[in-house]
Amino acid sequence: MTAIPALVPLPRSVVAIEGAPFVLTAQTPLIADPDAAAAARRILTAATAQALALPFDGSASSLALTLSQRSDIGPLSAYRLVAADTGVEISAADAAGLAAGLHTLAQLLTPVSEGWLVPAIRIDDAPRFAYRGLMLDVARHFFPVADVCAVIDRAASLKLTHLHLHLTDDQGWRLQLRAHPALTAAASGSEIGGGPGGFYTREDYQEIVAYAAARHLTVVPEIDLPGHTHAVGLAYPHLAADPVVTPELAAEAGTRGEALPAAGAPYTGLGVGFSSLRLDDEATFDFVADVLGELAHLTPGPYLHLGGDEAFGTAPDQYDSFLSRVTQLVADLGKVPLTWHDAGRADVAPETVGQYWGLTTPDAESADAARAFVRRASGVILSPADAVYLDMKYDGDTPRGLTWANGPTSVRRAYEWDPASIIDGIADDDIVGVEAAVWTETIDDLAGLDTMMFPRLAAAAEAAWSAPLGSTPERSWESFRRRVGGLGPLWRRQGIAFHPDGGITWSED
Repeated sequence: MTAIPALVPLPRSVVAIEGAPFVLTAQTPLIADPDAAAAARRILTAATAQALALPFDGSASSLALTLSQRSDIGPLSAYRLVAADTGVEISAADAAGLAAGLHTLAQLLTPVSEGWLVPAIRIDDAPRFAYRGLMLDVARHFFPVADVCAVIDRAASLKLTHLHLHLTDDQGWRLQLRAHPALTAAASGSEIGGGPGGFYTREDYQEIVAYAAARHLTVVPEIDLPGHTHAVGLAYPHLAADPVVTPELAAEAGTRGEALPAAGAPYTGLGVGFSSLRLDDEATFDFVADVLGELAHLTPGPYLHLGGDEAFGTAPDQYDSFLSRVTQLVADLGKVPLTWHDAGRADVAPETVGQYWGLTTPDAESADAARAFVRRASGVILSPADAVYLDMKYDGDTPRGLTWANGPTSVRRAYEWDPASIIDGIADDDIVGVEAAVWTETIDDLAGLDTMMFPRLAAAAEAAWSAPLGSTPERSWESFRRRVGGLGPLWRRQGIAFHPDGGITWSED
């Protein structure tokens, strides 16, 4: 093997072994427990765009695909894949590791006349960070359950572990709650550009959570507070402060031809930072407690995200007091509070994890706010906007996307950063994980999500899973551009409408 195959994220160890390749066919016997067998059929059917029967074989026959859980493989999500002409064996410490190995197998497949060729190879692999996420904004534009599930499948294929759903913002409230049905009755029917909006019923949300769990992803719901809350005022005017319209906001709205935010009217523009809740009214805290309590009940995962960013319409002392109180409320509910790094200046509950969304070269204020979470020993999730905000334009000709995060953001720039090199004083042990984000001001369908996410989501996945940038010759832009280009045929079979970046040579089908 002269070069590592088209594998993303880059595994820890890839070694060619002696022997002929293995040929996988629809009738290759499968030795696995029922759950692992179902995962194998689902993942490999999607990868080949062919229905693979993979009949169950209870014997230890050769020429089989064997999936087994073993305690000696390594940490959770670690796996070993060994392929030879006698069969393919994937072993792991847990079901998530088996799924990770299956996604690697899917990337190894090359079509031949008699089936799918798997090279003779041994891969030993384990992730760098346990939290490897993707944030999907369903508030600026609403996406139906089927699209969210498609995004989950795409995230899982790159070994991501968390789907962060941005469920509320100025443009709409997207989750039905029994305690406050007016939120979706009055505040879900709008989105950027004046579209119809929409919302998830409780049953829809539970379907998304279950779909993600079956693919080893944890849903992280976000209710953005105390800013980004204009939609709350459509349902409960007494809880929302009047919009704070600055000259800068008015000028930006004028440039874009948008109406200014007005109390009681749906907001369909792109402006941020003008809204807030009434934090001098105890009724607001009763409302927030109801919302977060019901959300915690609906969410089996450990995290609840509280936003906390761009609260320019909130007085600093009220902001600090609110975040302190509400993060403790979440902790008391048995969940881990997550906030954007802006909340680092507040006296938040010590369990609170911060999510850094500044630039790869941070300003002093953002870096200090992120380090505050490390001082509390809760840690940070890194989402540097000029690397992993996937809604940034690729270049000046990209029809969708924005450029505010030092943009445009090329695929190369999305790749060439390392989590431990962003903020002085924050090293691997302080980092909970890495999360890419796709905001949807300019994106309104799955094809648009695909084009903006791929191939940059693959770069983010490698930052989250693989060894540090530059630690090996293969952990480099030149290697990545070759490897990710080799995934073109797989992504086409999976129906992913990726951006055919000109700096990458894309393999043909």
